[in-house]
Amino acid sequence: MAKVLRETPPITEKDCFYIVERHKSEFLYPIHSHQEFELNFVEHGRGVHRVVGDSIEEIGHYDLVLVTGNGLEHAWQQGNCTEPDVREITIQFSSTLLDERLLGRTQFASIRKMFEKARMGVAFSMTGILRVYNFLDSLPTMNEKFEQFLTMLKILYELSQDQGARTLASTSFADVKADRESRRVAKVKEYISNHYAEDLRLEDLSALVGMAPSAFSRFFKQHTTRTLSDYIIDVRLGNAARLLVDTTTSISEICYACGFNNLSNFNRIFKARRGYTPRDFRALFTKNRVYV
Repeated sequence: MAKVLRETPPITEKDCFYIVERHKSEFLYPIHSHQEFELNFVEHGRGVHRVVGDSIEEIGHYDLVLVTGNGLEHAWQQGNCTEPDVREITIQFSSTLLDERLLGRTQFASIRKMFEKARMGVAFSMTGILRVYNFLDSLPTMNEKFEQFLTMLKILYELSQDQGARTLASTSFADVKADRESRRVAKVKEYISNHYAEDLRLEDLSALVGMAPSAFSRFFKQHTTRTLSDYIIDVRLGNAARLLVDTTTSISEICYACGFNNLSNFNRIFKARRGYTPRDFRALFTKNRVYV
């Protein structure tokens, strides 16, 4: 299949970031990706469908998302929104704006962790949005550019403190591997990533790291906040979603290629966790892509 629209934001080497504020009643921009980081705020957008990777959700009156994944598809679509005046503020900046030497310093530790999570897209809680609302509200019209830059740093810091923030796309769809975690968990995750299409049993996975099955099951949930079975399903669904988006392979073939042994069960689980059937999910991406 052809590649999705690759956007090139109007940021030069002399710019710290690009900010645009829009008032609209329609969301027409297609699903796209770019290498720049993006913070997108939507106000009075109840009913809009937000797409980030294989996550598709209907938003409320307020929505704030950070995407740092190079090539991670995303878009805000009309959905069920009938609001006559939706406000959108989009801030895009280079991944090198805050380089590794700066992010490695203690004062930037929380921002660095937030950027890592945002490779899958991060949606912030209403509490987090309220913490930065006044900063976001004034940012597009600030005349003093240095103050604007400091305000942007303040926004990033405050958002990095949001305990209610959550990731959106699955790790397998976004092709993200955790950089720092338990070696035992990392070893099992790597095995699952390479063998997700096979029959994966707790006994075999726990034996990989020399632990009893019951002990490893508790250990895995403690370190990932998910059960092992839920994690395996998410990996399989993420890979299935990627095949639905990037190939013309039949849904039944994708089902079995990703480790599901029953098509109706695959359809049921996919809809329960993604909000769409595999067929509708593929149709949404096909309809809203622009090919180049």
